[in-house]
Amino acid sequence: MREPIISHVSDTARWVAVYRAWETARPDALFSDPLAERLAGERGRAIAAATPRAAVTGWAAITRTRLIDDLVLDAIAHGCDRVLNLAAGFDTRPYRLALPRGLTWIEADLPAVMDEKQRLLADQTPVCALEREAVDLADSAARADLLRRAVAGAANALVITEGLVVYLTDQTVAALARDLAAEPRIRGWVLDMMSPAMRAMISDGMGGRHPARALVRFAPADGVAFFEPFGWRARDVRPILRSAIRFRRAPLLMRLLSLLPDPDPRRLGKARWSAVVRFERA
Repeated sequence: MREPIISHVSDTARWVAVYRAWETARPDALFSDPLAERLAGERGRAIAAATPRAAVTGWAAITRTRLIDDLVLDAIAHGCDRVLNLAAGFDTRPYRLALPRGLTWIEADLPAVMDEKQRLLADQTPVCALEREAVDLADSAARADLLRRAVAGAANALVITEGLVVYLTDQTVAALARDLAAEPRIRGWVLDMMSPAMRAMISDGMGGRHPARALVRFAPADGVAFFEPFGWRARDVRPILRSAIRFRRAPLLMRLLSLLPDPDPRRLGKARWSAVVRFERA
């Protein structure tokens, strides 16, 4: 049997880096990431090549990147003094965003990912204070220990889990939500999520050819309400499709979906919906 082009969630970091590199090369780029090409490598380019119509399907990842950039900068403008990026992969925000020099940014991911990233970026200088933590976030004890250490001394910490929760089970996402809520210094949480219909489209709607189809799991029918019992409420919901239309990145056929009304993000029904959400403590 042929091995899937994406066999582990960490492979998606290389894949998304390709899209960031493509966007950076545009004259009207939504962001500039000169390190993306280096981080994507041959593996990332192979994944993109195996993605159906890759040149026009990266719009969602590109839009997600810009939306999270905006939310991070807004949080910092309103007092955030620590950023913790869980499953950071090959994200480069500490190198490319206009961040305060005094900000502490902590990246956490699997040891192999952090070692490779450290090697690839050894000649680069981050904008702010950057720390890296090698940890298996699936280990609940290790995760809780990381959170305690990472936010020590902070007053207003923001957690990012870009491209993470969609690959987890409902039980694991719930456990993560509880762990974050247990640390009072963590005031905000930025993540991306999708509806059951969107998950079905990724898994089946592309003829079963989507490289990450076997990995996508978390897509709660109650949307942002899923997080409410664990102490989080949605402060800012930014649908990816409508944002992509505003950024002029959505393909024509996808723009037709914008003629439909946006669903209630707490009752997603059969809507094909995905969004970047900033949560705050309830």
